[in-house]
Amino acid sequence: MSAETFELARWSLADLLPATHGPEFDSVVGEMEGAVAELESQRDRLSPDMPTDQFQAMMDLVVKIAVIGGRLRAYSYLWFTEDTQEQEALAFRGRVEKLLTDVENRTLFFSLWWKGLDDEPAARLLAASGDNAYYLESLRRFKPHTLSEPEERIINVKDVNGTHGLVTIYEMVTNAFTFEVEIDGELKKLNRAELSVYARDPRPEVREAIYRELYRVYAQDGTVLGQIYQYLVRDWSSENLDLRHFSSPIAVRNLANDIPDTVVDTLLEACRANASLFQRYFRLKAGWLGMDRLRRYDIYAPLTASEKTFDFDEAARMVLASLEDFSPVLAGHARRVFADGHLDSELRPRKDTGAFCYSVLPGLTPWVLINYTGQVSDVAALAHELGHAIHGLMAAEHTPLTFHSSLPLAETASVFSEMLLLERLLAQEKDPALRRDVLARFVDDTYATVTRQAYFVLFERDAHRLIAEGRTTEQLSAHYLDNLQEQFGDSVELSDEFRWEWTSIPHIYRTPFYCYAYSFGQLLVLALYGRYRKEGKPFVARYEKILAYGGSRSPAEILTEAGIDMTSLEFWNGGFDIIAEMIDELESLG
Repeated sequence: MSAETFELARWSLADLLPATHGPEFDSVVGEMEGAVAELESQRDRLSPDMPTDQFQAMMDLVVKIAVIGGRLRAYSYLWFTEDTQEQEALAFRGRVEKLLTDVENRTLFFSLWWKGLDDEPAARLLAASGDNAYYLESLRRFKPHTLSEPEERIINVKDVNGTHGLVTIYEMVTNAFTFEVEIDGELKKLNRAELSVYARDPRPEVREAIYRELYRVYAQDGTVLGQIYQYLVRDWSSENLDLRHFSSPIAVRNLANDIPDTVVDTLLEACRANASLFQRYFRLKAGWLGMDRLRRYDIYAPLTASEKTFDFDEAARMVLASLEDFSPVLAGHARRVFADGHLDSELRPRKDTGAFCYSVLPGLTPWVLINYTGQVSDVAALAHELGHAIHGLMAAEHTPLTFHSSLPLAETASVFSEMLLLERLLAQEKDPALRRDVLARFVDDTYATVTRQAYFVLFERDAHRLIAEGRTTEQLSAHYLDNLQEQFGDSVELSDEFRWEWTSIPHIYRTPFYCYAYSFGQLLVLALYGRYRKEGKPFVARYEKILAYGGSRSPAEILTEAGIDMTSLEFWNGGFDIIAEMIDELESLG
């Protein structure tokens, strides 16, 4: 590792497409057209008694279409996130969405036929489907909610020009926001990533100023952002409740995740019941900071006046070393992201905020975006997103239809990588005060990953109901403030501008009810990490096997093999027990 150096960089998308126009691009589109036309030509061969080799040949075409479509979709999205105001990127994204919607409509007959097939012939064909079996099983879960082919085609066209367009507008509007705040006597003009750094500033007045400015800007467009959300929610209801007859709005996500509604209810109730644990922590933190009570501005405040920062080279080395100590295999996968130029880490105007990892196809190095500012939270974000990349590369032996894990398990490798980083940071700090700071930072982040995310979903469940009842954006914001009040109890003082926080959460616009996957993943990883502490190195191979499954098995099957019962309230409370142990240690160090 000594010879390695890492610098802030912008990624390259060259591994995805040869070009976005001209003969090379036309060749890619032509290859897609050829595969689609060949699949269409075999439509009349679909029958309950068709030979298995004929069915497999059609599945090969489905996979080929998925590969080409995956490259096109990824390029269009990643190019857009580089600069959310770039007109050529926007035009290309629109062109690709239209192309892929047309492809989806032309090939829709295959999935509709498969969903409608009787169980006995479906079982015969499944038995010969190899690694694509779980994908095909997943399609059949949606059989009761599937419409006719003409109706499904109309919905596809409606989505690309309707809900997808609304989400793109939301992203364009919010990513263009700039924030002005006076810090150290200087008026700074910042994007959201740069502003967010100051949420951990040691000065209370700075923390207050940046939060007030953040939600002042969102509030200015709050009516527009709220109206976009209302249209998205109404569309979700019209399609999924009125037409597809799901029992509830969240049931759509649960079925896609292959997680029973009762398990999600149990998880959310466990998070709700254990909110008092973090309330206890916030009361302790107020004492450490010399305050009677934390304000919402203060929940991520550092415990020391000068927080350590890390240059990017140091951060990358630290993350890779923590992975190397656990598993050289995982560390090798993480290095590929750097070596292949698939990491976008620099700060730029108009770049997408936050952080994400995009695993496109099996064996293709994932793309990772972060906005690196040198804070400990950015080091953790790097570990988190590289964990996602590791997960994708560990599942490279599966087909393009089965290598992506389900959402609840998708956070396993990312959060586990953060735990390994925490272990390394704690090992480096022998001073009790410094250990307290590192551990407190982790508890801060655990609150943000578990309880905060669960309460987003609790708000979403209520918001979908309230919108159906005709409530206004102002009423939704008032309800969100009530949501925060329940979450914090009397441990944190809330100010009125936080009523607009929900409009700043992209997931509830892009992917409704996504956020419980974070709570699921964090609590699962706490349980897994507890086993690692007990078992040591023998645990590593079992953990790697969990990641290597990707999305080729159901979450229940993967977790049952690992000895985990996700239906058990005791299991979820066990994750909170580990958090309680950390808070106990903090109290002893305090």
